[in-house]
Amino acid sequence: MAANAPAVDYDSTEYLELVDKWWRATNYLSGGMIFLKNNPLFSITKTPLKSEDVKFKPIGHWGTISGQTFIYAHENRLINKYGLNAFYVEGPGHGGQVMVTNSYLDGSYTEDYPEITQDLKGMSKLFKRFSFPGGIGSHATAQTPGSLHEGGELGYSLSHGIGAILDNPDQVGFVTVGDGEAETGPAMTAWHGIKFINPKTDGAVLPILDLNGWKISNPTIFSRMSDEQIAKFFEGLGWSPRFLENDEIHDFMTYHKKAAKLFDQAIEDIKQIQKDARENNKYQDGTIPAWPVIIARLPKGWGGPKFDEDGNPIENSFRAHQVPLNFSAEHMEELPQFEEWMNSYKPEELFNEDGSLKAEISAIAPKGSKRMAANPLANAGVDNSDLKLPDWKEYSTGVTPENRGTEMKDANMNMDMVTLSGFLAGVAKLNPTRFRFFGPDETMSNRLWKLFDKTPRQWMSKIKFPNDALLAPEGRIIDSQLSEHEAEGWLEGYTLTGRVGMFASYESFLRVVDSMINEYFKWIRQADAEPWRNKYQSLNLISTSTVFQQDHNGYTHQDPGMLTNLAEKKQNYIRQYLPADGNELLAVASRALVDRQKINHIVASKQPRQQWFTAEEAEKLVNNGLGIVDWASTSPDGDVDITFASAGTEPTIETLAALWLVNQSFPDVKFHYVNVVELGRLQKKVGPLNDDRSLSDEEFDKFFPAGKPVVFGFHGFEDLIEAIFYERNHHNLHAHGYREDGDITTQYDMRVYSHLDRFHQAIDAVSALKDEGVIDGEKADSFIDDMNKILDKHFEVTRNEGRDIEEFTDWNWTALK
Repeated sequence: MAANAPAVDYDSTEYLELVDKWWRATNYLSGGMIFLKNNPLFSITKTPLKSEDVKFKPIGHWGTISGQTFIYAHENRLINKYGLNAFYVEGPGHGGQVMVTNSYLDGSYTEDYPEITQDLKGMSKLFKRFSFPGGIGSHATAQTPGSLHEGGELGYSLSHGIGAILDNPDQVGFVTVGDGEAETGPAMTAWHGIKFINPKTDGAVLPILDLNGWKISNPTIFSRMSDEQIAKFFEGLGWSPRFLENDEIHDFMTYHKKAAKLFDQAIEDIKQIQKDARENNKYQDGTIPAWPVIIARLPKGWGGPKFDEDGNPIENSFRAHQVPLNFSAEHMEELPQFEEWMNSYKPEELFNEDGSLKAEISAIAPKGSKRMAANPLANAGVDNSDLKLPDWKEYSTGVTPENRGTEMKDANMNMDMVTLSGFLAGVAKLNPTRFRFFGPDETMSNRLWKLFDKTPRQWMSKIKFPNDALLAPEGRIIDSQLSEHEAEGWLEGYTLTGRVGMFASYESFLRVVDSMINEYFKWIRQADAEPWRNKYQSLNLISTSTVFQQDHNGYTHQDPGMLTNLAEKKQNYIRQYLPADGNELLAVASRALVDRQKINHIVASKQPRQQWFTAEEAEKLVNNGLGIVDWASTSPDGDVDITFASAGTEPTIETLAALWLVNQSFPDVKFHYVNVVELGRLQKKVGPLNDDRSLSDEEFDKFFPAGKPVVFGFHGFEDLIEAIFYERNHHNLHAHGYREDGDITTQYDMRVYSHLDRFHQAIDAVSALKDEGVIDGEKADSFIDDMNKILDKHFEVTRNEGRDIEEFTDWNWTALK
């Protein structure tokens, strides 16, 4: 406010009349852009609409719009009145017009898209591009200023909002939760997030449950509940519910006054909670504040067309969900209804003849970064700098050429996730407000033990028992809610707002959130195409408790399919790492935590086992993504008879043991061993969005000579690695990966089920060498017979004695002949 300027009365009728006009302007634009590609202000310019002004196939959603634009207009008022730093999360994300129109009116859209000017020409371009080939999507996508939440999949608005306000004490997240969205499992679970918001160090979310009554063709459950029932629901969860009823919805000024009072009280309650926490240390004793939640009964399709051509209601019914009129370039019959609808907003009161917003309405928009569409938080964060990282080599396992292939004397160094936890503790120490670890109650099970030495879990409820010692209000680990959806949603919100986190899950249950990860991939791909978008920190995922050593839970806990899911995406945005041991895992983590615009998927072991690579070797292999390992090759630089390769922890153990067995019996066989850390290096570059990390065919053949057999131990489904080699025109592959078999059994038997084990790999290798005429046939048959006898022994011992055979348990690496 300028010096000596008169104070603004944000509660006055005059100001609320301007809020109403803002709301009407957004509704006019939102309805018009569904149908029109030109002539947007036809009634002001006195230019009759013609078929060439209308879209051939209007696409979009109307039902959720006017309720959300009403909420957004009042949130703008709150920003002005209370000086808030706020952002908007659009849970009913199919109604993308909400954020498009508001950012257009406040000027931030034009700042990011200068061609979309605030005049008739720019408005025409905006209308045409909405939900139109070559334009923008109808959802709240990464193309929209202020958006940090892709609305293509419902259920995650509140978890994204909570993730965004963690460690952002001066931010308020206005989260609109759709009542259809509220029926999803993740959204219902997200209400428990109140137990993890620390009002002393975190910001606040103000959820608005937008009860418009209908889904696509069914009523919504919440909308048919009474206020008393809804109040009990939210009070039981710890929230303080406030209701905005749908009476007087057509007496707009009365309704605006009621809404303003309700929203004011919610913000004042939030500010009081934060003041009590920050000045009086309240809510650090297990008392959870009753954060406000608003339940707004705002009719579906509010203010839009009333009835369809058959007399059925559109407003306040499911028929308003998508395109509310049968009006298009080929069907102009409902033009009068469309004109009546658009003119009901009195556009002559809102826009000038040149298409600009009237000055008195424009004046009430928040200014600068106070605009929700221009909040830096919604564009990769206020502070988007790299993390400070310790030197990962200080946490290395101590592998040397003399002790490689054995277990380290320090038993903790044989469990890769324990090794990683020491490094992550160092990361947490250096970045006390910009790094967090997320998970679904598995962080301890996944052996990130040393991280707990640095920080407890964040937990706001009462500390009751001695075992609660790892819980505290200001922890950096959030894993106390058993929900992959919430942990992943919090991580996404945290990452999209400029911070860095990691999320670990049992490998099979990472699939619970693979659709969320798919949506995130689409987000960063779209965002990367917008020059005004800053570069996002990467989303970091760890698959652990993996398929080949699930002796406790067995077959039910096996599924490496996330590898396949992500391998099918554009590789510019995907990094899939399969470190073989602790040192490789450290090098991978150090790289992932400072990477940008990626989904980093790391497959890591938590079980004790041999360690293989020195820190220097691991660093080189991770930087290159793969490499020929000289100490595990008889011909690392020359011609070979066969290639051995592996990707993953257990596959590396078994492939190295297999080539060792072959070498002991056939020392003249020439081979090299390729350790693959980064799966995408093997994938063929196809088109501009398959990454330049992909090997060329010539480079690929250096690792896997054409025509020579390859025995590949692979952590994922075999058809994935087979497809990669087939695409490279390499057909002499013997893949040993996951074959969808298992049981609750010994750790080695899990590998035998899938033929990943060393004996099956050695049999394949020797059979291939025999077929190539490299080794003597009788000697090969004898070797294969010996391997099968060991496998017979394995079957007998595991089934009768419940243990693994000594050929596995007592084997350690020794130098090749």
